[in-house]
Amino acid sequence: MKNFAFCSLVSLVLLAAMLPVSGCQSSVLPTGYPLEGLAQIKPGHAMRASTSDPNWKDGNGDARPIAPGKTLVLANLKGPGEITHMWNTVAAQDRGYSRLIVLRMYWDGETTPSVETPLGDFFAMGHGIDHPLTSLPVTVSSDGRGRNCYWPMPFGKSAKITVTNEGTRNVDAFYSYIDWQKLPKLPAGTAYFHAQYRQEHPAVMGRNYLIADLEGKGHYVGTVLSVRQLTASWWGEGDDFWFIDGEKEPSMRGTGSEDYLCDGWGLREMSQPYYGAPLVEGYDPYARTTAYRWHIPDPVRFDKSLRLEIEHKGVTFNEKGEIKSGFEERPDDFSSVAFWYQTEPHKPFPPIAAAKDRLYYDWTKMVEAETRLADAKASEGNVSVQDGAWSGGKQLFWTPSKPGQTLELSFDLATAGNCELLLVLTKSFDYGNVQVQIDGKDLGAPLRLYSKDIVTKELHLDAGALSAGTHTLRFVNRDRDPESKGYFFGFDSYMFQTR
Repeated sequence: MKNFAFCSLVSLVLLAAMLPVSGCQSSVLPTGYPLEGLAQIKPGHAMRASTSDPNWKDGNGDARPIAPGKTLVLANLKGPGEITHMWNTVAAQDRGYSRLIVLRMYWDGETTPSVETPLGDFFAMGHGIDHPLTSLPVTVSSDGRGRNCYWPMPFGKSAKITVTNEGTRNVDAFYSYIDWQKLPKLPAGTAYFHAQYRQEHPAVMGRNYLIADLEGKGHYVGTVLSVRQLTASWWGEGDDFWFIDGEKEPSMRGTGSEDYLCDGWGLREMSQPYYGAPLVEGYDPYARTTAYRWHIPDPVRFDKSLRLEIEHKGVTFNEKGEIKSGFEERPDDFSSVAFWYQTEPHKPFPPIAAAKDRLYYDWTKMVEAETRLADAKASEGNVSVQDGAWSGGKQLFWTPSKPGQTLELSFDLATAGNCELLLVLTKSFDYGNVQVQIDGKDLGAPLRLYSKDIVTKELHLDAGALSAGTHTLRFVNRDRDPESKGYFFGFDSYMFQTR
């Protein structure tokens, strides 16, 4: 996926380089050409604010810890200048840390931030997870841990950038580069960069989901949209509507969410320079999607105001489980980041959602599977605790030798209700295909747990309506991938959540 996106970007550059130019203006290239103007020496002095060890000659303490509730100042710059590149990578103890760390930016001494968004969502990946992507202004590598941003961020007098740990556990290490150019002055009419996070968990029935509600003069340059669907099938039939400068009827109207996101007939995982859906888990209940749409060649200008809404509509079902409609409101979990530039001070943002409300789960209720060793019952094969790089540093490890064998654990539900099962399982080169069951009922299709590398996988399964009391969680070893060397099974942790 990443190679395809890189090739697309290279193709764009090469295509622009080959396009004819008029007259003797050989340096004039098409708008949006990524290397445009690189041959002209620009004024300015290259600068950097980083977490480098103050003892830069001999020390290697190049990261900063952030205790719960504390704020780290990444940059406090004096202008005029322009930030040209940001990079960071983080080691944190909280699950979902990228939704719990909040990034804020303040220009020219303002008291309310022009950028306020969870760290991960700013870098185009929602849900509090690490996942890679490649686009023109944002690229994330190292399995979702190496975050890079290339949005230009000018400032006249000052720039202050902070990150706040709104989680309950330590951020052990925050590494950061902020590269910028100190300039003699800013051009007249320079617009300032803004980004704002919003969420509705779930989306409110009876009204469209609001992505941006802006006042001032500027242009809109991008959207990151994250959806966790609470029911099955297609969520993204909703249209986008743009109300510019107080319009009663939107002058820009869409034809579907995947159409606004520049794909078609649904979404599939991909990363392109100007659009992409780097995370698409499917269309089962609790599946998650994150997509982005950068309006770089096609910014949406506004002189007074801009309001961007999108419908949360798609496939709905009746009480019998039959399709009721293909275009009806759904109460899925929506979150977003709006990106724009404007010349005048922005109106204050509404308060960002509380940290606990930005996550879907109370991760403190996660049960480490290895703690259930004494209760685990296998029809065949050894069950043991295995040390490694899992949560808690261990996992429950089962070694069946043929299909049809089972591993069982009991669990208690205090209250009845529709139940979601969250599993963290291991995938490896000698693992099998496992069917998850509750009380003998299959939950979805068998899980393919083969992987060339040892990785953990977070899985969300709809367990349906369960009564209060004791139930049985069973893993049935169905078969194995032809490339797998065994039928083994690794169980990191789990949680049941009733709704």
